[in-house]
Amino acid sequence: MSGPPPGARPGIHTARLRLVLWDAATVAAIRSGERLADWHADFPREDDRGAAVLWREGDPWGPRSIVRSGAELVIGSIGFFGAPEPADDGVLEAEVGYGLVPQARGYGMATEALLALMGPVDAQGVRVRAGVAPTNRAGMRVAAKAGFTEIRGSDEDGRLVLVRPARG
Repeated sequence: MSGPPPGARPGIHTARLRLVLWDAATVAAIRSGERLADWHADFPREDDRGAAVLWREGDPWGPRSIVRSGAELVIGSIGFFGAPEPADDGVLEAEVGYGLVPQARGYGMATEALLALMGPVDAQGVRVRAGVAPTNRAGMRVAAKAGFTEIRGSDEDGRLVLVRPARG
């Protein structure tokens, strides 16, 4: 499957956030170290720079900025590591990553962003996995609140692989 999730659009909106697909200018700035005016002082994080490597022009499954509405400030990123592919059991599955700058943590915004991203994916019956460091208790709580109920073991980096069952 290579198409966008149903209802996907450049900006997914929640009560406090917008999830905006990265464009070429955003990725170029992240890669070059340039600072954009609407970025929090701690953005991009190392994980955001890693996500820029995965970016492909026009890919609706790619990275998105987490923008705090009102302030119009980029405080993190969220996105899939590629379009869903059939897992060993035939169920479509995609991996998601997410993170916020330290100052934005603890206010439920990562959970809000993750749940918003899951809506269109659920409509397609895609199972989602996330790798979370076992020491990242906040990241584990975010995943649990977003419905990641299964633990599949550890990946090659020692992160726990959490799984959100397919819905829809």
